[in-house]
Amino acid sequence: MKKHNFYAGPSILPDEVYRQAKAAIDDFAGTGVSVLSVSHRSKEYVAVMEKARALAKELMGLDDDFEVLYLQGGASMQFLQIPYNLMRTKAAYLDTGTWAGKAIKETRYFGQTEVVASSADRQYRYIPKDYDIPADADYFHITTNNTIYGTQMHNIPESPVPIVADMSSDIFSRRMDFNRFGLIYAGAQKNMGPAGATLVAVRKSLLGKTGREIPTMMDYRTHIAKGSMFNTPPAFSVFVVMLTLEWVKRQGGIKAMEERNEAKARLLYDELDRNPLFVPLVDKPDRSRMNVTFVLSDEGLQERFDRMWQDAGIVGLKGHRSVGGYRASLYNALPIESVRVLVDVMRELERKA
Repeated sequence: MKKHNFYAGPSILPDEVYRQAKAAIDDFAGTGVSVLSVSHRSKEYVAVMEKARALAKELMGLDDDFEVLYLQGGASMQFLQIPYNLMRTKAAYLDTGTWAGKAIKETRYFGQTEVVASSADRQYRYIPKDYDIPADADYFHITTNNTIYGTQMHNIPESPVPIVADMSSDIFSRRMDFNRFGLIYAGAQKNMGPAGATLVAVRKSLLGKTGREIPTMMDYRTHIAKGSMFNTPPAFSVFVVMLTLEWVKRQGGIKAMEERNEAKARLLYDELDRNPLFVPLVDKPDRSRMNVTFVLSDEGLQERFDRMWQDAGIVGLKGHRSVGGYRASLYNALPIESVRVLVDVMRELERKA
């Protein structure tokens, strides 16, 4: 039985990307060498890195001031690397969950960190509104989608300072004006590829203004100068990212991804709102199209429900350990058929309860 993969990350990728990656493990680009062991300095692999960078820039429609990098250390490394490169004296942050909190913690090592608003008062079940962004901040940091709690920013605020956005769990999933941002970053393991690579799109005009010495590996300018090849990159991860971005482009780009993701989310949320056995956890205006969180109205049904969805070939539906309940991740590569299977199980539970 083919599994219906709702894991939050590492997560599902397109079937054709799996096939292409498997083939390249045996023979990469006709070299007779596996992609796992080819030199990252070979012309065949340099072409992969260049294409992966160009595709990201093309799909997001980024202007010439942006450079796209693929770095290591995950989004968590960016919590540190961003203030290293952008913060002079003060940064502003919106606290919408665990990952925003981790970013705030790292920034406090560098200077004044102002939390402009937080949704911690209600266990991060909404996105704060009506806050002021200080004009004297060096940047304003947001997390556009919150995998653990299932919230998403559907409106990006106007800001008097550059916006830095952690898009780890919704990048390439919906249209927006990406040129509004000063820096965008995202771990690959949700919508782009396997764990190991982190995409960073940064405006060159923002760099070199902190007045501090930056360690070589932490300096974005180091990686820009070397085309993301200053040291050995996460070669296989970047290769699969390239394949995935090619797939996104063939499907019709971010517009097509957005339409598919809206249909999947609508199908599942409609059932959650209709079925009395389930309770969605997030305020309606702030519900994520990527990570749908919910609980049972009667915990006594948990054992039966768990057995039913597992028997249906569903994996990865358990909620994050800090929240509990259930979480269905609807990333780009998840087919709507998998969502239909989940909805059918939910309706069957209602019939049998």
